[in-house]
Amino acid sequence: MTPAQMETRIVRYGDLIPCKTAFIDAHTPGSDQKENFTIIGGGVSESADQHVHINDTPGFNIGAAGQPPKCRNSLHSHTTAEVFFVLKGRWRFFWGRWGDAGEVTLEEGDIFNIPTGIFRGFENIGIDYGMIMAVLGGDDAGGGVTWAPQVIQDATEHGLVLGENGKLYDTKQGATLPDGVNPMPVLGDAELAKMPEPAALDVIPRHVARYLDLMGLAGKSPAKVIGENAILPDKPGFDIEFITRGSLNADPITIEQSVVLMPMRGHWKLSWEGGASTLNPGDTCLLPAGFTHKLQPSMTGEASLYRVISNDDPAGPTWTGK
Repeated sequence: MTPAQMETRIVRYGDLIPCKTAFIDAHTPGSDQKENFTIIGGGVSESADQHVHINDTPGFNIGAAGQPPKCRNSLHSHTTAEVFFVLKGRWRFFWGRWGDAGEVTLEEGDIFNIPTGIFRGFENIGIDYGMIMAVLGGDDAGGGVTWAPQVIQDATEHGLVLGENGKLYDTKQGATLPDGVNPMPVLGDAELAKMPEPAALDVIPRHVARYLDLMGLAGKSPAKVIGENAILPDKPGFDIEFITRGSLNADPITIEQSVVLMPMRGHWKLSWEGGASTLNPGDTCLLPAGFTHKLQPSMTGEASLYRVISNDDPAGPTWTGK
């Protein structure tokens, strides 16, 4: 592979193209300044304006959300995994029918494997623009999201209608639902009653890993963060590892599955037969299955990186191991 060919598999943080109309709450006050990024795969965006950086998926999607302070992402649920780690800022994640069943605050580098099937939302509670990176289970990221009924109602009052085809229509711009397309139905009381309302005590210990802990755990070898026998036990259709300066040596690495590298801190030299490149915080790099390479920090100082590895497990609901 030439360096030019490798560059087509790297999405640079500074080259990310945002979509400000990705979801139904794009006009709702408090949520109208958020930006959605689809890095690998189409994600769950509902907008035709969404730019997709890399279309081919390795069994999962990579995305990101950028928001200014006090901006909120509205309550929604996923049928497959939604994993976030905080790249920049300080974020509050909350969940439940009304967002009050539980909450957790994440700092930079912390990771949250949010249980499937529960309403969840998040907001930037820092003082600057914040960014969270996401891994979504499945080639189609579960096919979309289900919004809490109040989110759909609020959006309608501000001109946005979501069709049952999963596409958004802006009535303030003169758009209407096409013939034969009905509005997306909201969940009824019986369906809402089945939605879990887990307490923080049931979520945080099993679904959150802290950056400083991972730095210690990965001091000598990669730390398994998400996987069947990982710190956060789950089988979402991919594994996630955490790597620091001390985790790897100078030996070549060959992984049979597709790999996505997502630096958190420092600058990492990726080298292979045919070239080399430097990966920086916020960059995303997709390596093909069986690709032999070396990975080392390229300068002194703190260095950390999340590595996502595809596997043969089907994407689906959170796995409990029971």
